Amino acid sequence: MASNAFVSRRRVSGQRRAERRAADLGRQRTLISPAQLARPRGRTIYWIVFAVVIALFTVAFLGPLYWMVTGGLKTTQEVVQSPPTAFPTSVHTDNYSRAWTVMDLSRLLFNTLYYAFGALAFQLLFDVAAAYSLSKLRPIFGKVILGMMLATLMIPATVLVVPQYLTVLDVPIVQRNLLNSPWAIWLPSVTNAFNIFLLKRFFDSIPRELLDAAAIDGASPLRTLRSVVLPISRPILGVVSIFAIVGVWKDFLWPMLTLPDPSKQTLNVGIYSLASGVPENVLIAALTIASIPTLLIFLLFQRNIMSGLTAGGLKG
Repeated sequence: MASNAFVSRRRVSGQRRAERRAADLGRQRTLISPAQLARPRGRTIYWIVFAVVIALFTVAFLGPLYWMVTGGLKTTQEVVQSPPTAFPTSVHTDNYSRAWTVMDLSRLLFNTLYYAFGALAFQLLFDVAAAYSLSKLRPIFGKVILGMMLATLMIPATVLVVPQYLTVLDVPIVQRNLLNSPWAIWLPSVTNAFNIFLLKRFFDSIPRELLDAAAIDGASPLRTLRSVVLPISRPILGVVSIFAIVGVWKDFLWPMLTLPDPSKQTLNVGIYSLASGVPENVLIAALTIASIPTLLIFLLFQRNIMSGLTAGGLKG
């Protein structure tokens, strides 16, 4: 009798565990049924499909990078031959040193860094102020202003090239020509609607109690922004900084129009201008060198990018 009671209790407890497990699985929403994933065949098919998809995406994204790096290590004949070779028959690392000296990449790199960090400084100054005003100061017609800013994201960038060029060619009121000056790069990138939207969304998630406490202590809105808001906004500030630097780094059309002087050109425009008299393998090596800084920024700050985009401020 005691053994039968023990068996029945174990059976009841096992049923309860199965019911709880089924309830937990029922709350999970996945593309594959948890019951199918629990079977050996379903689990095997799942991991095979997962591995194939990861391999395909890896080849799609890393394949061009591999082709570019190895292309800079080949001879000119091997680069242009058909069919191409997957591996260099002989490694020529001197192509990278030739690209650095022949195309004067040090000067182009300095120019690009100068323009990128200048644009970053102006964006952080004006975009943070605009987002903080729209989020916490709540001016009159603030929603209308935000809606008009977001509406500019629907306009293709190429449509704005002509009016922007005419503006920097003869700036209204001051009547100055900004061609071949860093202001031609900095001014169009000052107000970025997407960055303002990201900053405003983050500032909206900051509890109002923090700002009220700072106001009770006698802090002005500017002091509150500097001492309370900015220290807890480092993730989203990192994201905006990366977007600002990469935006200037990868831009080609606008610097080509506004910086015709070869001594003031950016990396992309300078490589394009000197490409006609340079062998293909040296050109590919120069493109590889130009891509390294942005790749390093992504690899070093990928956690900051994801945490900044998904950050929701403080919970309170």
